[in-house]
Amino acid sequence: MQTDNAAASGKGMLHYFKWAFIVTLIGLALGAALGWQMTGTMGGMLSVFFICAVLAVLEISLSFDNAIVNANKLKSMSPVWQHRFLTWGIVIAVFGMRVIFPLLIVVIAAGIGPWQALVLAASKPADYAAIMRDAHLPIAAFGGSFLMMVGLSFFFDHEKDVHWVQWIEATMQRYSGIRGIEVAVVLVTVLIFSRFLRPEDSQVFFRAAIWGLLTFLLVEVVGGLLDHSQQMLSGAAKGGLGAFLYLEVLDASFSFDGVIGAFALSQNLFVIAIGLGIGAMYVRSMTIMLVEQGTLTQYRYLEHGAFYAIIALSIIMFLQSLFHIPEVVTGLGGAALIGVSLWSSIRWNRRVGDSADSAG
Repeated sequence: MQTDNAAASGKGMLHYFKWAFIVTLIGLALGAALGWQMTGTMGGMLSVFFICAVLAVLEISLSFDNAIVNANKLKSMSPVWQHRFLTWGIVIAVFGMRVIFPLLIVVIAAGIGPWQALVLAASKPADYAAIMRDAHLPIAAFGGSFLMMVGLSFFFDHEKDVHWVQWIEATMQRYSGIRGIEVAVVLVTVLIFSRFLRPEDSQVFFRAAIWGLLTFLLVEVVGGLLDHSQQMLSGAAKGGLGAFLYLEVLDASFSFDGVIGAFALSQNLFVIAIGLGIGAMYVRSMTIMLVEQGTLTQYRYLEHGAFYAIIALSIIMFLQSLFHIPEVVTGLGGAALIGVSLWSSIRWNRRVGDSADSAG
């Protein structure tokens, strides 16, 4: 293990982001070609090229916390399942969430077939985007409740012994022994937000939020059963198929906001898929770097910042059921929380280093 860490620490930034850079070049070239095919003008080509670049930056800014949480889960998974998530998982993330998911929303909302939805996306992008925006309320409720459960489960943990914001986290740990406390917090939050909506919207919001909550609980149950079965059959390390499924649902919840928000920049499904797909590759690269470099152990509060950002994102998704919040606010807010946690970690490392020097 020490040899592996030493080898990982010797890898430069270019090594981790090599494939992300390659996908960026290919994606932007495809975006430019698509812009030329759509408009036949240099201005149209440059416009689509720029939109793809902005969408990639949007996805990266929204996904810092996603990479950290992925790395936190991956470090407890067996090497085989780590590899599977970073290969199959990225295919599901890029094509499943950035292409298939928006199509499925239109299929369900408009009551049409998958092929008709694809034709609608290609021939009538404005109608397609309108259906996506109309479906935002249940998506926000589902994603908000799922992500809030993810964030609260990190803090309501009786084994958690490192606290960043001491008075909040120590209190949450103290009450972590109360069964179902995270579920109660989410349900109360959902009830509060549903009271500010119109009756017909309130029912849709509440039903979708309950499904988000149930999805989290079902993934936890199914994941535990699958991982237990793997341990019984092969003695595999904790964190196999169950953890893989958990990470895929988590990535989907993170992607909701970016996919819906992308329609504010472009109504073309293929332009959105290119831009968000580029960003997803950087998330994968950041995840690998965090795992191999052991960054989460070097900076003790980094995970805390990511999970605070997740809870903040869940609240923002709930708030978006009431009014629009620009995606730049979401992205910068999460990045700021992670940045502050990184700064606090560096300060703590310096204090420990100074204390060790003094003792020496």
